[in-house]
Amino acid sequence: VQLQASGGGLVQTGGSLRLSCAASGRTFSNLAMGWFRQAPGKERAFVAGINWRGSSTFTADSVKGRFTISRDNAKNTVYLQMNNLKPEDTALYYCAAASSNHYYTLGSRYDYWGQGTQVTVSS
Repeated sequence: VQLQASGGGLVQTGGSLRLSCAASGRTFSNLAMGWFRQAPGKERAFVAGINWRGSSTFTADSVKGRFTISRDNAKNTVYLQMNNLKPEDTALYYCAAASSNHYYTLGSRYDYWGQGTQVTVSS
């Protein structure tokens, strides 16, 4: 599975961005998907996960109410809508795919990773 993340950029505090992750190489609807992020000097952290059908999602407490994960299986794409961005959201954001119907919060449970897209939030 190849994952291509896009949509990152520079935004002011309170702004919004929508990340996309396009998958290829395997039936996308058989994969659970997740978004993770890693800030400089910090460990990679789970952000959000979605099951194979899109019927179940979970977001980390740090972004709950501001970030929403969704997927379009017809387009082989998963999205992360990020609203009310804060400087502490600045990080390299990665999408990941798991050969599972259900998402995981642990990064080691994912089988495939995208290259990351940078999100920078200025104060």
